[in-house]
Amino acid sequence: MADVLAASRCVFVGDAVSAAGWRLAGADCRTPAQPEVAALLRELRRDAGVGLIILTAEAAAALPAPLRAEALAAQRPPCVVVADARGRMAPADLTAVLKRQLGLAE
Repeated sequence: MADVLAASRCVFVGDAVSAAGWRLAGADCRTPAQPEVAALLRELRRDAGVGLIILTAEAAAALPAPLRAEALAAQRPPCVVVADARGRMAPADLTAVLKRQLGLAE
């Protein structure tokens, strides 16, 4: 049973305040300085034990655009962007982006 749990570890990357809440939910939390986010993301994506990566919008913005796009498009491990607990930076509204790309935006 421990092997199954270890293989699906959820890792949160973001600020310390948001990390406190994610830690209560059982996530493995990391709070790197902005310059260290890219290296940490590369490391987490290589780790076979990571089943999900959760980034705050602020942490995602610290990534080089190609790395961010690659991580978000990858299916293993899935990577999602969420708002931080203080609401300092919101993630992109994917519905609005899709509507603009399809020419359906108002």
